[in-house]
Amino acid sequence: MPGVGVEQEKQTAQGAMEISVSRQELLRELTATQSVVERKTTIPILSNFLLETDNDRLTITGTDLDQSMKTSCAAKVKKPGSCTIPARKLYDYIKLLGDGDISIKLLENHWVQIRSGRSNTKMVGMARANFPQVPEFPETSLTKIPASSLKNLIAKTIFAISNEESRYTLNGALLVLKAESLTMVATDGHRLAHIEKTGETLSNISGEKRTLIPRKALQELQSLLANSEEEYLEFADDEQTLFFRIGHRTLTSRKLTGQFPNYEAVMPRDNNKFAVVRSEDLTSSIQRVAQFADERSGAIKLRLEQNELKISSSSTDAGESEDVIETPYNFDPLIVGFNSAYLLDFLKATGNSGEVRLEFKDAQSAGQMRPEDGSEEYKYRYIIMPMRI
Repeated sequence: MPGVGVEQEKQTAQGAMEISVSRQELLRELTATQSVVERKTTIPILSNFLLETDNDRLTITGTDLDQSMKTSCAAKVKKPGSCTIPARKLYDYIKLLGDGDISIKLLENHWVQIRSGRSNTKMVGMARANFPQVPEFPETSLTKIPASSLKNLIAKTIFAISNEESRYTLNGALLVLKAESLTMVATDGHRLAHIEKTGETLSNISGEKRTLIPRKALQELQSLLANSEEEYLEFADDEQTLFFRIGHRTLTSRKLTGQFPNYEAVMPRDNNKFAVVRSEDLTSSIQRVAQFADERSGAIKLRLEQNELKISSSSTDAGESEDVIETPYNFDPLIVGFNSAYLLDFLKATGNSGEVRLEFKDAQSAGQMRPEDGSEEYKYRYIIMPMRI
């Protein structure tokens, strides 16, 4: 077959890749990239990393078509080229090698040789041509976002994103950029987390820019931000794709399409009854009482009376429990039911420190929680729908 000869010639011309790279640096970048690679896929090439040489660097790309990660590390390039290697297998193998330099060399038929010290392994790769094209970061109209601010916004909202695949537009968080502020909102229809960071100076933003970021991309961003010393993240988008660049790592994600709910409409306006309690006390009480709540609903009862908050639950299977917390409450008595897990999610996000303010209108209306001693820069609010109990 004449075509086969041509293919072999092509591979010899392009693909005689041979490099040497530090095991520590390679492992660090593989760790950052491996989480985007699809474990179980019907498209075999998506289980592979793409390795490419670029001057004196090795570039590593992983993708599952919805999102991709591109990163790089220093390498001695003996022969430039590219190859693809099974991602999980490579990651697991490199983890088990001792420190030192690793040699990676492309052999015939897409096999790749990996040598380190006395270890010599050959892995079965696939043709570079089969690896999907990953979108390039658009250098125009990018916005620099302070990394610490974005990290805080994600941590305070990601838990409120819906798990129901059918509620497509709720499977992400809404990022609202203005020239002087950042806001993130997430909701699953039962509760809503809203945080705003003021006092920012964002470039290339006029008016308001709204972006819906999928949960999976937010999880990757959390991981990238946690493992980076960079002060800023560069953000850009086009019609289909979101781009996030932190130092030498770039995450791309397919956009979530559709209309995010009008969250301003559900923000409570007249919750004029309130109680202030220590986060630690409230967390401990809810955890104790929730042990005796109905397993399916997780519902607990909050009863506010003169200077005290009673938290209780009961179920026919487990029994009943009540905790009392002293609080300066001077309004009409109120009894309201909530999902205990939703309350604990908020308290955990605030770090279980300081005091929180619980604000109510009546037993049928949404309650609001917020840190009592919140910082001037961050305005954090958590709205939660009551349950019938």
